[in-house]
Amino acid sequence: MISDSLENINKYHEIPDCVKEFVKNLTPDLPCGRYEIDENTFANVDEYEPKLDPLFESHKNYIDIQILLKGIEALEFTKTENLNVKIPYDKQKDVMFYDNETIFVNKVILGNGNFVMLYPYEAHKPQIKLVDGKVKKVVVKLSDPSFHQI
Repeated sequence: MISDSLENINKYHEIPDCVKEFVKNLTPDLPCGRYEIDENTFANVDEYEPKLDPLFESHKNYIDIQILLKGIEALEFTKTENLNVKIPYDKQKDVMFYDNETIFVNKVILGNGNFVMLYPYEAHKPQIKLVDGKVKKVVVKLSDPSFHQI
C-alpha cells in the first residue's frame, strides 16, 4: 500500500502517466460516473455517506488508487491472509468481501489532498465514517496482466 500526498504522485513510476494526468485535473465538481482513462484503466467517481462498519474487500485484477474530492473518511487495510472470506469472489465485479474479525489492521485518513494505492493482496475497508456528511471519491482502477491472479 502506498499512502502519500497528491503533490508527490509523479514520484511513483508504477503509476502510468495517463493516470497522473487524470488525477491532476480532478476537481470537487467533477460529475459522478465512470471515466475511461485508457484500455487498462478507468475511474469511478461516487458521492455517498460513509458507513460505521463496512466490510473489508479485495480485488484480483485491479489496483485501486483512492482519492477523496470532498470530505474525509478513514480506510483500514490488512493482508488478505489475515481475513476469512464472507462473500466469495465475484469475477464480473472483481471483488470479494471478508469478515471484519482481525487484529492486524492499519488505518489511514483520506482527504485533504492525499491518496492511497492498494494492491490486490491488500484487503481494505474503505468508506469508514469519521464525521457526518457525504463524501465524494474517485477510485482509479488500474489493470495490468502482471497483477492478475485468476
